[in-house]
Parts: sequence; structure tokens; C-alpha cells
Amino acid sequence: MNILTIPLRNTWRKPSRTLLLLLVFTLGVMSIVALYQVSLVIGDSMEKKLSTYGANILVAPKNETLSVRYGGLHLGDMLYEVQPLSETDTVAAVRSIELKERISSVAPKLVTTTRIGETPVAVVGVRWDDELPIKSYWVPEGRFPTAADEIVAGSRAAEKFGLAPGDAVTLLGRSFTVAAVLHPTGGDDDDVLLADLEAVQAATGRPDEVSFLEVAALCHGCPIDDIVAQMRGMLPGADIKALSNVVNQRMASIHFVQRLVLSISLVILVTAATMVGLSMLSAVNERKKDIGLLRSLGYSKGRVFFIFCVEAGIIGILAGLLGYFSGYGASFKALSLLAMAEGARPLFDLNHLLLTCAAIGTVTVAAAAYPAWKGAGVEPSRALMAL
Repeated sequence: MNILTIPLRNTWRKPSRTLLLLLVFTLGVMSIVALYQVSLVIGDSMEKKLSTYGANILVAPKNETLSVRYGGLHLGDMLYEVQPLSETDTVAAVRSIELKERISSVAPKLVTTTRIGETPVAVVGVRWDDELPIKSYWVPEGRFPTAADEIVAGSRAAEKFGLAPGDAVTLLGRSFTVAAVLHPTGGDDDDVLLADLEAVQAATGRPDEVSFLEVAALCHGCPIDDIVAQMRGMLPGADIKALSNVVNQRMASIHFVQRLVLSISLVILVTAATMVGLSMLSAVNERKKDIGLLRSLGYSKGRVFFIFCVEAGIIGILAGLLGYFSGYGASFKALSLLAMAEGARPLFDLNHLLLTCAAIGTVTVAAAAYPAWKGAGVEPSRALMAL
């Protein structure tokens, strides 16, 4: 027997208690690992879902504003030296940044005005395949366009001009059919007519030109400022702004989930550590005679303390190993029940496994520190007198 074999034998002196303690701690570790894996997948999944409710970066041409005054009269502000954006070049630049995998959608738009009768109206050219993924809050009466000569009318614009699905309307010298009328959104979409981007470009004689682009970026895992900075480096002639309120709202939702997972994990960990401490304290009280015998054989207080700590560490490492694999497996079932993974899978990481075993082993040793210190303080004479 030596200082390493004694803890192993002590662990199995009462196998039922050891197995129960190992089971409790393993369940705790399993819950923590499963929650952690689920939070990672849900964090990405939530942001992808939130990105369908609008963009968080705006790319527009740089412009200079001149405030015109004459004779003490303010004549308004005038824009000058506005360089239009090229759709092809701008989209390619956005899609080529270093953090391009964080770009979810790029939706170019061309805004122009025309008249229906004598009443002016704004027409916005969009690419439906790019626009609809970030406008999931649009609820159409009818269907979204499938042809270049079909448009969608905002609720107030449709009411103003008496438009309904199936109606024909002339815009920019071309005939269009109203495919759908949007239910009220409470935003700018209610006042405009939305048409195919290429059709608007052709009708206005502005091929490949866009007024601005909306970009939906996934900022979970990297600051939105980094994405914006890289886009500015690729597009020095554009004005690129992050919509901070949108970013903050989305990140607040994700951080709430992460904080909730952390809080639950801490409660589970403290509960399991308390079980270890109580179990080791009970073991110390039951083994005072053994401790006295070891002390009489020349074992110092430090060596006795070390024996109890190693015993707790063995349980912690085993619980970490078993808990990690069971938690990793449980995370798949949890994600399927939550229906939020959307094809994403938890990732097995050897470094996480080793870190989990080391962390749980450290926690169990810390939980056993007081009982081990109390056991190391047992006087040999008093323990042997009870024999």
C-alpha cells in the first residue's frame, strides 16, 4: 500500500455510496454539458432566426450635403457628388470580407419615384430571393411575385390607390400586376410599391445601379464592429453603418439564454459539490481509526490530507468523463425536442472533454478540502484508544 493505492482502495470500500455519489455528480456534469452544447447551437440558431426580422448593417453611397441660404431665406439642403453604387461590385465586395461566413443576407435596393395619375408614389426595386429571407414579418394578401412584371403594394399605398391583388397598374412606363398587398407593418414598407430590381433598373435606365443595400450579419461570436470595419476596407467609397439598436436587441436575447444556462449550471455544480463534501465528511468520521493507524505509521497530516483529496479527485474525474459523453449524447435529444437546431449538430471537442474532467476534478477536490483537513487533524493517540 502507498499514498496512491490507498485512495483507490478506499473508494471501493463502500461501493454503494461511491456509486451513488458518482451517479449524482455524473448527472450534474451531464446536465451542464448538455445545457452548454444546447446553448451553443441555439445561440447560432436564434441569431439566424432573428436575422429574418430585418438587416443590421446599411450600405449606402457617400454624399455631401450643402445647406443653401440666400437673402436670409433657407432654401433647403442639397446633395451633391453622390456616386451611385454598382450592385455587382458592392455585393461581391461584401461577400468577400474575411468574416464573410457571418454574412447571412445581402439585399440590394433601387428607390425611385413615379406617378399613378397625378399622385406621386415611391417604387422600390428588390431582389425577392434576397429580400424575403430578412423580411419574415411581411404578411401578404395574395402571393409574393414570381415574375418580373409583378409587384407588391404596401398597405397604405394600396389603400391610397385602390389596389388589390390581380389589379393592373402602370409604373415607369411599364405595365405591372399587383401580386399581393402587405398587411400593415408599421414601417416604411406600408407607403411604397415593391417591384423586381432588374425591372426597375431597366425602366429607369440605371442598369446595375442600387440606392443602398441592407446586410444581415450574424454577430454572435464576433463584434459587429469588426464586420463593419472589414466592409469599409472593401468599400471605401460607401457609407456603411451598423444599426446598433437592432444589434443590441438581438445580442441581448442571445446573452439572456447564455446567462440562464450559466446560472442553472452553477446551481447544479454547487449542489453536486455539496454532496461530495457531505460524503467525504461522513467518510472521515467513519475512518478515524484508519486515520489514526496511518498517523501512527508515520503518515504526516499533509499525506493524509492528500489521500482524501485524491479520493475525491478520482470521483470527480470519472464523473467528468462519464458526464461529458452522456451530456453530449443528451444534447441531441434536447435539440430535437426544442426543434431549434435546424440541422445544426453539437460539436465534440477533445479539449472541452479534458477541460471538463480537469474542472470537475478540481471542484470535487475543493469540496473535499474541509473534510480532508479535518481528517488530517485527527490525533493518532485518540484514534488508537478507540480500538
